[in-house]
Amino acid sequence: MKIILFFGSFNPIHIGHLIIAQSLLNETGYDRVWLVVSPQNPFKPAHSLLNEYERLYMCELALKNHDRILASNVEFFLPRPSYTIDTLTHLTARYSTYHFAICMGEDNYLHFHKWKKAEIIQKYYPIFIYPRIKTSERSPTPTIKNGTTTFLDMPLLDISSSYIRQLLKQKKSIRFLVPDPVYEYIYAKNLYAYP
Repeated sequence: MKIILFFGSFNPIHIGHLIIAQSLLNETGYDRVWLVVSPQNPFKPAHSLLNEYERLYMCELALKNHDRILASNVEFFLPRPSYTIDTLTHLTARYSTYHFAICMGEDNYLHFHKWKKAEIIQKYYPIFIYPRIKTSERSPTPTIKNGTTTFLDMPLLDISSSYIRQLLKQKKSIRFLVPDPVYEYIYAKNLYAYP
């Protein structure tokens, strides 16, 4: 089984995440994409995040009846903050016959050298990069000397969870930016409500 791990806060999950996940399946030949919900990203303040179980549940709502894109809570049971290398090490030991790869946005890739044990990830795990930077704003692409790195040919999606939260703060609709079940859940639970 070949699995691509798509790490994120998913705060909340939106259609951009789903388009990226489906593009990974379309373009890579991998069997599954796991959306790994990170309880605490080391580069983001914890107070800005909705409870991880709410975020996981919204991912599950978005992926209902999809058999190749799944939500994962693996990082809920690992030390915090969540580091990709620790999760990869855990999953590789637990699923010894699986082959894992990771994906990341082009903006994160530019700072990948700052990640914990980035050189180990580069050496042993394929990396798929999806576009996050307008072509006119791109700087020369960093070179990875070990491992396999693939830049996906897919549309630039300028949708973010922070943009969705901003709309909610402004009492504006997020219809069509998130899957319908997620939309209904956010409003039913009054999530991301601001005074």
